[in-house]
Amino acid sequence: MNEQRQHQPPAWAQQFVEWYCKPELAEDLLGDLNEYFERNVQSVGPRRAKLIYMIDAVKFFRSYTVRIPTVDNLFINRIMIRNYVKTSGRNFMRNKLFSFINIAGLAISMSVGLLLIAFLLDLHAYDRFNKHGEQIYRITSVLTDNPEQGRATNGRATEGRDGSERSRPGSKVASTSIKAGKLIREKVTGADRSAGAEVAIMRDFSQDARVGDQVLPIKGYWAESSLFRIFTFPMLAGNPDAALNDPYSIVLTETAARKLFGNESALGKTVKFDTLDYQVTGIMKDVPFFSHISFEALVSLSTAEQLSRNDRNFGKWTNISLNYVYLLLPPTANVASVQAQLDAIAREENRTEENTAIQLELLPLYKIVVGENLQDMRGSERRYMPPVVLWILGGLALVVILSACFNYTNLSIARAMRRFKEVGLRKAIGAGNNQIRQQFLAEAIMISLIALLLSFVIFLVLRPQLINLAPEMQRTVKLELSPSLVVAFIAFSVSVGVMAGFMPALFFSKISAISAFRNVSTVKVYKHVTLRRALVVVQYTFTLIFITTTAIGYVQYKNILTFDLGYKTENILNINTQGNKPDALLKELSEIPEVTALSRSLIITSVGNAWGGYMKYRDSRDSALVLTNNVDENYLDLHEYKLIAGSNFRARPTTTAAATEVIVNQQVLKRFNIGNGDPEKAIGEAITFSNIRGNGRRMTIVGVIKDFHYGKVDNLIEPVAFMHWTPDDRAIINAKIRSADLPATLAKIEAVWKKIDRVHPFQAKFYDQEIEEAYSEFSAMIKIIGFLSFLAISIASMGLFGMVVFTTETRLKEISIRKIMGARTSDLIFLLSRGFLVLLSISALIALPATYFFFRNVVLTHFPYHTPVQIPELFAGLLAVLLIACGMIGSQTIKAARRNPAEVLKSQ
Repeated sequence: MNEQRQHQPPAWAQQFVEWYCKPELAEDLLGDLNEYFERNVQSVGPRRAKLIYMIDAVKFFRSYTVRIPTVDNLFINRIMIRNYVKTSGRNFMRNKLFSFINIAGLAISMSVGLLLIAFLLDLHAYDRFNKHGEQIYRITSVLTDNPEQGRATNGRATEGRDGSERSRPGSKVASTSIKAGKLIREKVTGADRSAGAEVAIMRDFSQDARVGDQVLPIKGYWAESSLFRIFTFPMLAGNPDAALNDPYSIVLTETAARKLFGNESALGKTVKFDTLDYQVTGIMKDVPFFSHISFEALVSLSTAEQLSRNDRNFGKWTNISLNYVYLLLPPTANVASVQAQLDAIAREENRTEENTAIQLELLPLYKIVVGENLQDMRGSERRYMPPVVLWILGGLALVVILSACFNYTNLSIARAMRRFKEVGLRKAIGAGNNQIRQQFLAEAIMISLIALLLSFVIFLVLRPQLINLAPEMQRTVKLELSPSLVVAFIAFSVSVGVMAGFMPALFFSKISAISAFRNVSTVKVYKHVTLRRALVVVQYTFTLIFITTTAIGYVQYKNILTFDLGYKTENILNINTQGNKPDALLKELSEIPEVTALSRSLIITSVGNAWGGYMKYRDSRDSALVLTNNVDENYLDLHEYKLIAGSNFRARPTTTAAATEVIVNQQVLKRFNIGNGDPEKAIGEAITFSNIRGNGRRMTIVGVIKDFHYGKVDNLIEPVAFMHWTPDDRAIINAKIRSADLPATLAKIEAVWKKIDRVHPFQAKFYDQEIEEAYSEFSAMIKIIGFLSFLAISIASMGLFGMVVFTTETRLKEISIRKIMGARTSDLIFLLSRGFLVLLSISALIALPATYFFFRNVVLTHFPYHTPVQIPELFAGLLAVLLIACGMIGSQTIKAARRNPAEVLKSQ
């Protein structure tokens, strides 16, 4: 019994119940809660008992338990609120500098919070326009080794010959096969219209549309009419249930119809793609911005099936490129049962595959944009935001906001001496602790609401900067104002006010009327550390972490951009032929004097693109995924690859089947032990290469090149094979340029392009620019952290400035006496800055090692070829903070030291 009495329920939880609960229910409710608490102490222990008590106290906050305010209470509360406002206003005017620092600090930090709120609301808005969004799922694929048919080693993403990105074994893919969609329709229980479920199959579509003499590129999907029964895409003209049933039928969006036909009615008219006429069977509203799929047109999937009737790979189980299957389940559907049926379909189909097994999974619609990073992200998934980025941004924003709240707490408690008498008088005339807390919380909320107006102006200025931070950002968010966004901003402002005012309110409410007239200067947090000092240390620790992270990240980013890839990329312009035959363009480019060399390739390496297949050596059953690129005989010399054995391509094949020569890197020799690792012995050896569809051919090694970085530098060097480019392949033209007037040279090249293709815009980028864009996410993150570092140091500096001003003002008499006694200005500066410098030193001792070990053991482990963290970048932030702090402390001390001691002592 004595042991039970030692453990008491949380006092604040009891007070909370008494505050909100009706008087006639409060006594019984608290009695029950206390009784359950005593039982829980015995059964689960005091800690869990207190946690349960707190949860129950909040859980009973119901409509039938909450007390209804009486007219008298409302009148009294109105008078009290008016009094709080008047008192707070007078306090603002009496302390203009500190009020400005608090408002400015909160406004700067809250602007980051406003951007994050707008960002999160935009992401939450994706696909919410769909009437049955909660019941829509996309079928995704998981590629694994097939244990029944031998093994294939894991590798990175590969890219299909049609330009689609393929995937490595063990990876999750956003797309699936057309065959999977049809099997789901046939075999999954309830997947038919009568049961309330629908299946829709889509495939990427991108061609040039011709209407009369006008030719315009159109992007969309091959799709089925069931798409309109799954997604809420309103049809303006035509029958949505039958618009995509017949071959060679097309549905246009409003914008696409206007682009092709002007103000004329497009329904029933024809659009020519290549040599075939397609009839417009429907006009639909434009796809909402917040849709994870975006398109200008939908073409009947039956058309694609007819056009591909001679392609035996079109309907294969393993042909998962560019195909998307969506499933609308009825409200009563058992998701686990549907998944089990998908597993059964996958098991049956995988028995016939040699290398790769495919598993099917259900992905809820609302988790497509904010969810797991899936490969094969083409038209259906251009908009994606990993949850980890949101957590990082949220954490960083919270740190900046807390920094401003620390400023408020520090300055409020620092000025406590001047407000003790005010608090004492209020308590002497009958004010309770709750009323004191309410007063200081109201003051903090008022400052926060005033700061909201300024932060909203900053938000409007920063919004376009954030949107233009990266191309992906422009496609993902709009950050436009809406009623829900305004309400969220106000709620956020009140929350920040409560956070900022919580500690001062708690501090002042605990002061008794008697002690309020005494000299109380500090509040202990630990035995020898005051609250103000602890908050300064925490604030500057986060500030130093921000600045140091920015410095280290920037240096690492620059090192990545200048990393030796094993070949040259300077002054190489990569031109996308966009389906045009490259010969005519090559002939025209060769006549430009500034173009010194030309070559052709299938893809651009080292920027994240990939292509590949399975390679075997001799008759071994062991196969491995080897990354490839199809290049012509000029490619190696133009990029200055280092050929260490053999020769360049000798033959010039005109078909893929005729391309039997291959040039490999050293990793291929190590992986298959070709020639015992000797490049010279590997020349003439035969290998078998098969693409993911199973089409294989024997090839001969004619050359070995030194290892180079095919992928990004955060990947290890992998086995790579160069095969000869043929007219069957798409082409990227690589042009080596030497020019004193680069803009004029690019204008010449663009003029040549317009002679070859008048429909498609000129698409060309320098190799170094491609590499820089490949790491744009790192650049964007560094810019964001750098911006937050600037905000953090600005807020911390304003807080430090306020503390220095206050300290200087309170020690003017001491400064004057010391000056009369012969103290020099440098001595006074040291005297006043010593305490602050000690706190900054403690922050540095925490922040710098923490940042160093975080980069060394967490961040840089993902970059096998990173450079070690250097001393200058580690201490650059500390030096900047020290210079700012010393400048502020010195300026205020010099200002105080220049005052006439006689006048100061006379006025004190």
